[in-house]
Amino acid sequence: MKENSKNITRRSFVERTGAVAAGLTILPGSVMSGFGYRAPSDKLNIAVIGIGGMGNSNLKAVTPTENIVALCDVDWGYAKKVFEANPNAKAYWDWRKMYDEMGKSIDAVIVATADHSHCVAASNAITMGKHAYVQKPLTHSVYESRLLTKLAAKHKVATQMGNQGSSDEGVNLTVEWLNNGEIGDIRKVEAFTDRPIWPQGLNRPKGEWVPDTLNWDLFIGPAPMRPYNSIYTPWNWRGWWDFGTGALGDMACHILHPVFKGLKLQYPIKAQGSSTLLLTDCAPSAQMVTLVYPERVTPKNAKMKLPQVEVIWYDGGLQPPKPQGWPAGKNMNDSGGGVIFHGTKDKLICGCYGVRPWLLSGRKPVVPQTERRVDRLIKGHEMDWVRACKESPESRVLSKSDFSEAGPFNEMVVMGVLAVRLQGLNKELEWNGEKMEFTNIGDNDTVSLTLSDNFTIIDGDPKFDRPTSKLNAKQFAAEMVKHTYRKGFTLPEMPV
Repeated sequence: MKENSKNITRRSFVERTGAVAAGLTILPGSVMSGFGYRAPSDKLNIAVIGIGGMGNSNLKAVTPTENIVALCDVDWGYAKKVFEANPNAKAYWDWRKMYDEMGKSIDAVIVATADHSHCVAASNAITMGKHAYVQKPLTHSVYESRLLTKLAAKHKVATQMGNQGSSDEGVNLTVEWLNNGEIGDIRKVEAFTDRPIWPQGLNRPKGEWVPDTLNWDLFIGPAPMRPYNSIYTPWNWRGWWDFGTGALGDMACHILHPVFKGLKLQYPIKAQGSSTLLLTDCAPSAQMVTLVYPERVTPKNAKMKLPQVEVIWYDGGLQPPKPQGWPAGKNMNDSGGGVIFHGTKDKLICGCYGVRPWLLSGRKPVVPQTERRVDRLIKGHEMDWVRACKESPESRVLSKSDFSEAGPFNEMVVMGVLAVRLQGLNKELEWNGEKMEFTNIGDNDTVSLTLSDNFTIIDGDPKFDRPTSKLNAKQFAAEMVKHTYRKGFTLPEMPV
């Protein structure tokens, strides 16, 4: 009797895919080619964790030239078609079991899970010497970003964050125009996105029965356990604080990358956030964040100074004011967002992913090429990482979003989340980037969190019921900077 493909279960999938994989003998590339440099024609053995969404896109980008030896997902209903399209890859629910069984056979991993699981899956792979491609945002917290940055450097693996615009021409041109002093010195940058396009500002829902094809315990991963509800996954997890980072985490890695790279940013010194109603569980419908960065040392090849700069972020439909001289009728939103660099000589504008940069004056700069180009049509962002994986650490050309840059950049992104969630302190937060701590939150400071937003009409009058919880602000901030993981999920130690 033919099995109904729509009613796939954990047991049947294990039996079907495990039987195929059992007959394979897979040797890692390091065994076949020796450690260090490998010929571009040598194939990497790649495992992909989280294959239902962007992971499938990443997988397809590397499939033509590399070996996909293992696939892992917690939702075998959502990922069913991907498993079936890759029958020679062994199927797993749990990446920990995959590492235990196939660690010696894997050269590299692609991690495209929900945000909160990025670091725990990637960090443990890196300590095993595996190259890592991790979707954006790189991590869910500041500490996790710092950890991946240091682990990648210690273990000398090739890395890449999945902000694919960093491999495109728009970012290259924006950085080159800034370095050449085309708009002068910059003290203010404004950026925005049209996201979220998923529901946010929601109360925590009631529990539902878990589908047979979903392992809810593994989806929760290192986060605190909560009852399942279909509103969380797939995809909608981005709006829930325990799993995602809201519109800012989703899109800032695309939109702010030319800002971080072009202005040579590192750690902010001040942060301030505001938003529509802020709930304990769900990101707000719209946010505004201001980050202040100190004066930086100007590189020898740059023709602009790097004074203290203020970076302002808007989302949820908010946009910065259009500057004087803006072309009438021109939409500021280009491919999902935009950036305005306010220079002393001109203003530079680009869209999401850095696309189509232009100057408000109308000038068309011709500047020296200083940025390495990636052929997106032939190679692409993922294949730039594959290329780096096959080069020895001593001579490796870093990928366009290597963790040495993506890690500190992602700290910028999740710092925005911290500023929003701590807005109840009603002050500009001061940040020590080296120590990863706020310096002006007192031991006795408290922050009030809104647990739910309830609205009824009684006798024609609106009644609002918004219960709150008061927490120690210092402890709350510390937990957001470095999460306490649920039992069964651990991070490697932070390298010195």
